[in-house]
Amino acid sequence: MDQKRRKLDILVLSDIHLGTYGCHAKELLYYLKSVKPKVVILNGDIIDIWQFSKRYWPKSHMKVVKHLMHWMSKGVKIHYIPGNHDEMLRKFTGWQLGSLRIVNKVVLDLPNDGKAWFFHGDVFDVTMQHSKWLAKLGAVGYDTLILINRLVNFISENVFGKGKISLSKKIKNSVKSAVKFINSFEETAADIGISNQYKYVVCGHIHQPEMRKIENHEGEIMYLNSGDWIENLTSLEYVNGAWTIYRFNHEQWKRETETEEEEPDNQQLFDSLLEEFNLMKQ
Repeated sequence: MDQKRRKLDILVLSDIHLGTYGCHAKELLYYLKSVKPKVVILNGDIIDIWQFSKRYWPKSHMKVVKHLMHWMSKGVKIHYIPGNHDEMLRKFTGWQLGSLRIVNKVVLDLPNDGKAWFFHGDVFDVTMQHSKWLAKLGAVGYDTLILINRLVNFISENVFGKGKISLSKKIKNSVKSAVKFINSFEETAADIGISNQYKYVVCGHIHQPEMRKIENHEGEIMYLNSGDWIENLTSLEYVNGAWTIYRFNHEQWKRETETEEEEPDNQQLFDSLLEEFNLMKQ
């Protein structure tokens, strides 16, 4: 891939779910190679520890980790905020390696643009608080639905010549309780952000990319959500004082990746990863 990298002041990624069948790691890697961020916020559910299996860790997933390590070796500031699927990493809050920090939340004072509050958002999920087993069961069902969706899309595109459809999006948008939960999540995050006099509140968790102003009797705030790399393939980009939602362009990716070089195997990728790690320790 020969393309000029776009410079970003801040890049926000969440809900990548590395280690699951639904993760679009190849597309994500293509995107990561197209940008040059100064600060990266990994806003939860980056590695899906809930569903992690030694039997499924493709080369593309390893290459995403390697690329993030490469950024670390170059001094790119990376804030890792664990979510519910990688909550095990919350035990290491405060740990730092080179330019990587594991934290529960991040508050950035943006130059001439107020404060931005970043956190994953699962703290607002009642299912997570009271029925974690149900949430984990739902995660397995969601991953299965994504696999079925890929089969449906293959048939839709190659047999009927039609575009892709998202089964989970259709379900979420048609079930009133799901829509109500998303609205409640956004408003709760906004209310807390307003009470703390933040200008921006930035979340993940609900796989719903969004950027909108929310008001209450105390004031207003810009609510942002980076979406996910399961269905939406989105991120948040901050450049020259402005936020935008990035949406992956499948057609461009297909055109530019028709002739790919031979991929290294996992052992070669792991050896390369160790080299990056040793560079950070020097």
